[in-house]
Amino acid sequence: MILINGQPENRIPVSDRGLQYGDGLFETLAFRNGELELLEQHIMRLQRGCKRINLSFQHVDSLRAELAMLCAQTAEDSVIKIILTRGSGGRGYKAPLENEAIRIISSHSMPEYPEANQSGVTVRLCEQRLGLNPTLAGLKHLNRLEQVLARSEWDDRTISEGLMLNINENLIEGTMSNLFIVKNQQLLTPALTQAGIAGIMRSKVMEIADSMSIACHEKALTVNDLLDADEVFLTNSIIKLWPVKTLLHNDTNTHWQHGALTQQIQNALKDLAH
Repeated sequence: MILINGQPENRIPVSDRGLQYGDGLFETLAFRNGELELLEQHIMRLQRGCKRINLSFQHVDSLRAELAMLCAQTAEDSVIKIILTRGSGGRGYKAPLENEAIRIISSHSMPEYPEANQSGVTVRLCEQRLGLNPTLAGLKHLNRLEQVLARSEWDDRTISEGLMLNINENLIEGTMSNLFIVKNQQLLTPALTQAGIAGIMRSKVMEIADSMSIACHEKALTVNDLLDADEVFLTNSIIKLWPVKTLLHNDTNTHWQHGALTQQIQNALKDLAH
């Protein structure tokens, strides 16, 4: 099911700036066990993103009602996607002086990842690099061509994710996930001040770590930091947490165990309605 500004519809004008320029934001939520997980955190990130890109978003209550309508007609666990665009504004990059976000929400089948949460996943390093843009860093904006190109680098179903570096060779994230390293019983995650998406699940893991008195640091990380890690895991709102068991790099394999700290965080993520 798809709703556009609350109405059943599956088309937008060709002139929509989301299509023309990637001028907008999106959120991906898990609908599990009859609940939208971490809804308030997703809405807050949308509002922060709208402020950053100067996109008017006044109809938050309407969005909540539309999400409730969509979920009421969704019987199974699903992926719910929210897209906000700046709407139509004529040809040219200059945004209209007055605009109100166009709301597009849709439901999709929940993907299955057999045993990934327990046995761990295999990842690779991508050749595609992320550019530096502190203005857009952290935002879940519609310009995802770097990730599209990175994900096109492999077609091996045994590889679940690709890790991306920026042009300065710092680790940033996966093509669809955030990265955590465990070293000496501490969590390390890449700083996202120049590139990358500040994921909702990433924030939740950091919150959980703080509540458990587990040190968690955001910092510049390199491939050598990754190779030297005790444990590695990935997060996003749909997968929650994937332990990484194998990294394919330069024709060699690096292996990690599904370690104790990873399992501790994983157990804390089981109930995520709020």
